[in-house]
This record gives sequence, structure tokens and C-alpha cells, in this order.
Amino acid sequence: MKGEGLHTYILRFIKTVFTGLIPFLFLSCNGTQSKKKDRNADIAGPGRPNIVLILGDDLGYGDVSAYGNTRVHTPHIQELADNGMCFDNMFTSTAMCSPTRQQILTGLYPVRNGAYPNHSHVYEGTRSVAHYMQDAGYRTAITGKRDFGNKASFPFTFLGGQNWDNGKGRGIDLQKAREYMEKGGKPYFLVVASNQPHVPWVRGNADAYPPEGIEVPGYLVDTPETRQALSKYYAEVTYLDSLVGQCVDMVRQSSGKDNTIIVFTSEQGAQFPFAKWTCYDQGLKTAFIINWPGRISPGSRNSALTQYVDVVPTLLDLAGVDPDTVNTGNKAVNGETGFDGKSFRNVLFDGENAFRDYVYGVHTTRGIINGSDNYPVRSVRNKEYLYIHNLNASETFTNIETRQGVVTSWKKKDRERAEAYSHRPEKELYDVRKDPYQLNNLAPLPEYEDVIRKMDRELQAFMGQQGDEGMLTEARAGMRRNKQ
Repeated sequence: MKGEGLHTYILRFIKTVFTGLIPFLFLSCNGTQSKKKDRNADIAGPGRPNIVLILGDDLGYGDVSAYGNTRVHTPHIQELADNGMCFDNMFTSTAMCSPTRQQILTGLYPVRNGAYPNHSHVYEGTRSVAHYMQDAGYRTAITGKRDFGNKASFPFTFLGGQNWDNGKGRGIDLQKAREYMEKGGKPYFLVVASNQPHVPWVRGNADAYPPEGIEVPGYLVDTPETRQALSKYYAEVTYLDSLVGQCVDMVRQSSGKDNTIIVFTSEQGAQFPFAKWTCYDQGLKTAFIINWPGRISPGSRNSALTQYVDVVPTLLDLAGVDPDTVNTGNKAVNGETGFDGKSFRNVLFDGENAFRDYVYGVHTTRGIINGSDNYPVRSVRNKEYLYIHNLNASETFTNIETRQGVVTSWKKKDRERAEAYSHRPEKELYDVRKDPYQLNNLAPLPEYEDVIRKMDRELQAFMGQQGDEGMLTEARAGMRRNKQ
């Protein structure tokens, strides 16, 4: 301060501080732009990525080693997890094959797209990922199980396979898939849709899983029939794993190996009570693994709530297409034609574990084998609670499991559990952190009334956005089935 006045010193000090702050102020004001540049750097590579989507069929999320079941031999799925990212809170919204597949391929929830009963078809004019990828310059193909319609809504090149595997046919044609990868000229989007481990359980080596050595999951009743079924089912899970291994090898041997995204997902739960055909976690929660060498951190996991309708927007985003600009050909109640889902790119690259506040479930029994004539179920879930509304709880819930499945063997050992599958209260509430198998219904307890009111409001808002009229929507389910 020597040789200058106090006033001059203060002015020089302010100038120095302000000059030093300018870079920080600029970064703050342009934070969104800077973040976008970083995100683009995350996916920079030699052109747009190839994408392989591998679908398991009726595979429970917890029945592979990457999701905790180390007794089931799934080394190839484990390798994908070791080299990619596992999603610990990914959900389908319907625990049946046809609605699940059409949901993941359209980015639209089942009631809105029209494919909410099983063996159903979307509304005419509804577009799918096949359209969007083709518009972006991709080739699109599928091998194996399709189980979707109308045909115009899913213009994939069909590479063979079938919707049903009795152990004699060839469920998927991986040789044709290999040839398709190498056609060149354009990037590809390829769906490999296995029939495993959907019943009948006729693939794999059940001797590798002796019934007496099986640890029965807590949502099932331990009977000899349950153990026998699990033995056959686990054999098919391991068979599916071998197909996943073949797919991964095909990609590694391809010319585009360094820029190919592999997604593996387990679809909905297995054909056991309280799993497939229900809105419990064993029905709607899925294993979901995404692998992209050099872009996605290997061995990573995230707990963000995500849903199948988010998958197509995300893959489009990774392929360079802005999902917010897409017209799905299907109008929501409010007239909007965009996706129900949104891109979770930030989860993949920014390490974020927050995405959705809620995920939703929709189930109709009308049209399934031995299904109830009128038993609609709706659900909403966050990271704390699962709320289920059985809209016609006075009816009996039935399907093939209640007529000839393992649940019939439960009646002698645990009749209460067996009855709980067929006869349910109107409202169910579960603490998913303390009660992962949803065994303790909290809905009757007065201290949870506020939670139920909040969850019910959220569920009603979702149904309104979807044009879901509950019982009336269930009554119209027959009109949505069996059109190709």
C-alpha cells in the first residue's frame, strides 16, 4: 500500500479479484454447454455405434449371478456385467411377453400403445425403434421370438427363428445374425430374442441342478414340485447364458467390435407364482446390463429407477438422434406424440443415480391361459414402497399356475401362501427395502395411510395420462389381441 492512496488500492484489489473470477463466472453461465461437450466426448468414436439388444424370455432378474444368484451358472452374462453397467432398478411395466416386448420397442406404455393384454397388437400407425433407426441410416433386424404386431409397426428384417421352442426347432438363427453383422455399408440395430427360459423347460442340463441342492427363493414355498421346477428352469437359464456367450463372441469377431453396444435384459419374471403375470418385483423388475467398450465404465452399477419405455429414447440418443424430436405415431391423452420414456444417457456417463421418481405396473389377466375374466392390476413404485391396486379384488386371480403349476403343491404345506396368490386385498403396500419379496402387506396399518394416499394419487395421474380407465380398459382387452 506504500506510495498509493487507500482508494487506489481498493480499486486495484477489486479489479484483480474480478479478473480472476471471470473464468469461473463464464464456466458457471455456460455449465450446460460445457456438460454437453463432455457428454459428446464420452460417446465420441468411429461413427455411430452398432447396437445388439439381447432379450431373455421369462427370466427373473435375480436368477443370474450378476444379480446375486451365484448358484446358477451364468458366466457370459456375468462377463457382460464385469465389462459394463448393471441397472439395479430397471422395470418393465407388464409381466407378460407380448406387452413387454412391444413396450421396449416402442418407448410407450402398454395401455397407450394398445398392447396391454398378452398376444396383443399396438394401435395402427404406432411406430417403433425399427422406424427410428432406419430413419437414422441404420439397418434393423431381429432373430428369434417376435410376438408383436401390427407388422407395419415393426419393420425389422426377419432372420429366422420362432416364437416357441419345444426343444426340437431352432429358436434363433445366430449364423444369419453373424452374416447380417458383416454386411457393411451401414451401422446395424439387431435384436436377438431368445425363447429361453420360457416354458416348456426342455433345454439345458437339469442334472447340473439337483433338486435337493437348490436354495428355494423366499417368495416361493419349498415343496418337491417347486424344487423340480427350479431345476429345469435353472438349466434353461444356463442354456440362455450360452447363447449370450455366442452373441458376444460374434460381436468380438466382427469388424465393428470396437464400436458396438451390447444390451442384455431379462424381460419379466419367470413362470412361478408371485412372479410372471403380477406387479410384484419378481414380476416387473428386470436385469439390465449395457456394455460399450471404452465408453461405459466396466464393472459399474447404478440404482436409478428406470423403465423399459426409456430404452429406445436412450439408444436413439446414443446413435445421435434427439429423442425429443421423435413422433411415435401415437397420441397420448393430452395430444402429445412423443415417447412415454426419456433418455438415461446421464446415468450412463455422468454417474447419476437419480432418474425417475416412480415406475409403473399394468396387468390384465383377460386372454392369458386359464386367466381370470376380469382381474386388472395397477401399481406404482419408488425406491421405498411398492403400492398395488387390485381393481377387482372380489374376483379370484387365476392362470395356468393356479390350475396345474407348482402353486397347487403349496396347498398342503402352506395353504395361506397359496391362497394369497389367488385372493388378494384391494390395496397392497410393501417396504421394498426391508421386504424384497413382498411378504408383509402394510396397507392395513393406519400409520401408512398417508403413504397410500400419496402413491394412489401418483398412480391415478399415470392412468389418466395413459387413457387407462381401469375396469373399462380391461373389458376392452379382447379387441387388442391376435392381430398380425
